[in-house]
Amino acid sequence: MIASLPMYDRPANVAAHDTLWAHIRDNLRDAGVAAPASLDRVTHYEAGWARPDLVLGQICNLPLRAMFSGKVALIGAADYGLDGCPAGHYNSLFVVRKDAVGKTPKDFANARFVVNSLMSHSGYGAAQAWARLHGFTFVPPMITDAHDNSLLAVVNGAADIACIDAQTWWMQKQDMVETTQVRVIGWTDPSPGQTFIARLGEDTAIYFAAIEAAIADLPTNVTATLGLRGIMKLPEVDYDLPLPPLPAAIGA
Repeated sequence: MIASLPMYDRPANVAAHDTLWAHIRDNLRDAGVAAPASLDRVTHYEAGWARPDLVLGQICNLPLRAMFSGKVALIGAADYGLDGCPAGHYNSLFVVRKDAVGKTPKDFANARFVVNSLMSHSGYGAAQAWARLHGFTFVPPMITDAHDNSLLAVVNGAADIACIDAQTWWMQKQDMVETTQVRVIGWTDPSPGQTFIARLGEDTAIYFAAIEAAIADLPTNVTATLGLRGIMKLPEVDYDLPLPPLPAAIGA
């Protein structure tokens, strides 16, 4: 069995995520669902999502629709109460160095673009969707494997612009002083937030209830650390967003 909450699990909040999982785990067990004692932080998240013994995961909506549609059971989207976003939704923000010349993301259309992953909606898909609405496409990006690395790439001058998940940004501002060296120049549109999933065929109502009760019962210090407000059941049509262009297509 495997359970992981990889989307916002970072060194500064490991204990808080462990507490969250302990509450969810105990609720699942009380409902008759076998659940592992602890979160898996070794297995790569994409491999975890594909495991036939997946008990609980948390997935970004781009890999969900590009790779895992119909292959996992959707439980509900995490709600972090982000400004300007409906419940269960999130968005991203564009950051550049404080001394960079340019006021909007379009001013950086041909600049060095950096993303955490091509399978990240917050870092890549949302950025290209914003660009498409404004009549351009960002250049093929440098890939860093993490939003933290993308932020650092902008700060140290390896890149000019990055698109950062708003909830990650909220956490970065608490534990990364480098956030003071960049400025925000725009926001993407909201889309479904990080979604809790289980293996296909599970009764998602049981999981939803276990997660909802766990979040409600969290100690106040854990809630303050994670920023997690609740879980929302979103219509599956909300996830039906266009896929972003492949870098090869951009360069063609």
